[in-house]
Amino acid sequence: MNITNKEILCFGEVLWDRLPSGAKPGGAPMNVALHLNAIGLNAAIASSVGNDDAGQQLLGFLQNSEVDTSLIQTDENLPTSEVLVHLDEHNNASYEICEPVAWDNIQLSDELAKKAQNTGLIIYGSLAARKQTTRETLLKLLDNNAVKLIDVNLRQPYDKQDVLELLLAKSDIVKLNDDELRVFAGWNGIEGKTEEELIKWFVQHYKVEMLCVTRGDKGAVMYYENKFYEHPGFKVNAVDTVGAGDAFLAGLVAAFLQKKSHAEAITFACATGAFVASKAGATPKYDMAEIQAIINQ
Repeated sequence: MNITNKEILCFGEVLWDRLPSGAKPGGAPMNVALHLNAIGLNAAIASSVGNDDAGQQLLGFLQNSEVDTSLIQTDENLPTSEVLVHLDEHNNASYEICEPVAWDNIQLSDELAKKAQNTGLIIYGSLAARKQTTRETLLKLLDNNAVKLIDVNLRQPYDKQDVLELLLAKSDIVKLNDDELRVFAGWNGIEGKTEEELIKWFVQHYKVEMLCVTRGDKGAVMYYENKFYEHPGFKVNAVDTVGAGDAFLAGLVAAFLQKKSHAEAITFACATGAFVASKAGATPKYDMAEIQAIINQ
C-alpha cells in the first residue's frame, strides 16, 4: 500500500459519548486521530461542533490532547453531537445517535480542500455521510491521489446500501466487522458462503485493494494481494468495547506507515484494540509498554 506521505486526515463525527459512567469524548474519526497522534503520527481531524458549551469542551479536550483542530468548524445553528451509549451485561456497547447535529453540516472550505490535496491518507467513516451536505463535502475531498480508507460503521437507520456503495467506490482500504461483511453479502443476494469466500467476493465485487475484517474478541483477518493475514486476538479483561475498533484501525495504519510486515501490522492492531477494551472510554491514556506487554503475553 503506497501511502506517499505521513500526513493523515480523519474526516467525520466528533461528539460526546454519554456513558452510564459519565460523558467521554468520542466519534470514530476523532478516536482514530487521537490514537494515531498518541502513537506518534500526525493526524488532523475535520469535523464540526455547535456554538455551545459541549462544543467548547470538546475543542478544549482535543487541544489538550495536542490534536490539530484547525479543520473543526463551528456551526451557529446545529448543536454539538451527543450519543447515548448503552452497555449490555458483557459491557458491549449499543448507541443512540441524536440528529441533526453540527457534523451533519461540514462545509467544503478552501482550507479543508487544500489539506485533502496534500495528505497521504484520508480516513473516513460511513456514519458522517448520513446527511447530504457532509456527504457531498466528503465525496469532493476524495477526488485526489491520497490513499482512501473507509471505516464502515453500520448504525441503523443510517445503513443505506446506496450511500455505502457510493463511498466504497472511492475507497482503497475497507475496514468492517464480520457482521457488517454479511450485511453487504445479503444486499447482493450472497448466501451460504464461508467468511474467506465472502472476503474474496467483497474485494472483487467492490474493487478494493485491501479488506480488514474485525471479529470482536476473536481478533481480525486482513486480505491483501490475494493473501490472508489473521490474528486470533488477545485476551484481556474488558472494561468496555467503546473505541476498541478505532484503536485497532489506528494500530493498523501506524504499523503500515512504520513499514511493519502485514503479519506484524495485524498483531499490533489487535493488541492496540485489546488495550483500549481493557480501559474505560474510547481514548484512554496511551501506554506503549502496556501494548507491548499484551503482544508478549
